Amino acid sequence: MDLIIPSSGLIFWQLIGFLGLFFILVKFAWKPMLAALEEREGSIDNALKAAEQARNEMANLKAENEKLLADARVERDTILTQAQQASKRMIEEAKEEATKQGAQMIENAKIVIENEKKAALTEVKNQVAVLTIEVTEKLLRKNLSDQAAQKELVDEFVKDLKLN
Repeated sequence: MDLIIPSSGLIFWQLIGFLGLFFILVKFAWKPMLAALEEREGSIDNALKAAEQARNEMANLKAENEKLLADARVERDTILTQAQQASKRMIEEAKEEATKQGAQMIENAKIVIENEKKAALTEVKNQVAVLTIEVTEKLLRKNLSDQAAQKELVDEFVKDLKLN
């Protein structure tokens, strides 16, 4: 039974040994261990802060990228709208130009037709004048003293005019 109950001397020496070991550990090992723990805690805090900062930067970059994409879409839509408007304007201008050219060609054709008509009328008038001169010449060649021959000639001319 002696083994179960320790004696007071054993407890004293164990207490002295424990306190000595505790003092040596506190003096030499406790500070380096606390410093290592504080350093590790600091590095963990720094890593957490860096991770938070990186997450914030990623969120900012993501927001900036989304803004750039939205701006690019708006610019693309603006460019497409301008291109469509320019295309419509060019088509409309081409139609107007074709209409103007068509109207100008019709007007030129009318002028040419009118000029040809005037030339034809002038030619007819010239031919009528020539025919009149020829008729007059024939009349003058006939004997103007004979009244019956004159009357017969005039009747013949009138008859010819009514047939034509």
